[in-house]
Amino acid sequence: MRQTVIDNRKTFVRGLHDQSLTVAPLCLNPLMARIAQGSGFTCGYLSGGALGFELAISEALLSISEVSTYARQITSRSNISLIVDAGVGFGDAVHAWRTCRDIEATGAVALEIEDQVSPKRVHHHKGVEHLIPLNEMKEKIRETVGAREDLDFTVIARTSAIANESVDLAIERAHAYAEAGADVILLSPRSEEEIKILGASISVPMALITTPGKWNTDLLIENNFRLMLDPFSGQVAAIQAIQSVFTEAYEGHAVSNMDTLMETYRTLQLHAGLQELYEIEERTTEKYGSDHE
Repeated sequence: MRQTVIDNRKTFVRGLHDQSLTVAPLCLNPLMARIAQGSGFTCGYLSGGALGFELAISEALLSISEVSTYARQITSRSNISLIVDAGVGFGDAVHAWRTCRDIEATGAVALEIEDQVSPKRVHHHKGVEHLIPLNEMKEKIRETVGAREDLDFTVIARTSAIANESVDLAIERAHAYAEAGADVILLSPRSEEEIKILGASISVPMALITTPGKWNTDLLIENNFRLMLDPFSGQVAAIQAIQSVFTEAYEGHAVSNMDTLMETYRTLQLHAGLQELYEIEERTTEKYGSDHE
């Protein structure tokens, strides 16, 4: 295991118990992860929803090999602390066991599993979600936690109970999931009042999925939220830009901001880390010049 991965996991665990909030933006590929790092972020989030859109299917139809491949590509070309959305663990408890092994091996710092039915349904995009029984999810968490080889590899248990059951039942699930061994509980509060209720009721570190700026940071920290995951802002902004450029080009217009686009294009080699590759060639193939045979 790379020393960077070991250090990242230890730092991530410490951060969950500090009086601070870690923000993890969407990192869908190595380039996004490197740009996130360059912007100052230490953590990134490989969102199942975003990856499903990337492949033009749905998170519900992703395979463990697809998620693992993307995670491994990101960690191999960046030092970001990657949190991986593993959906429903790709099956029941034994599948969740294997999922944990695969995701841990990618060099990620954490994986997230949720309590929706397996196989996950595409209709979750429409807000139609079906939760599994509490005891079934506890079993999945126990096997997931038991599968990890590095105790600093974090297991995040996500519940959709607030929207689909009630805040009280979400709290009951949170307690049960923590008892089963989950290190962090991921919930989706809808108001400041719900944030305060959760903070007064749940002692383990909590996470939420949202866009930065929606909630007051001090409010979240005071109520035991330690992790904020942004699953879509980067992807949505990129799609907006692509739509704009493609529409202008298709309609036969000059791209209005071409000068700015070319300036950004020239920075891609820097973001992608090509300098270290240039240096390898300069030490080897390019040092001979064009006359070398």
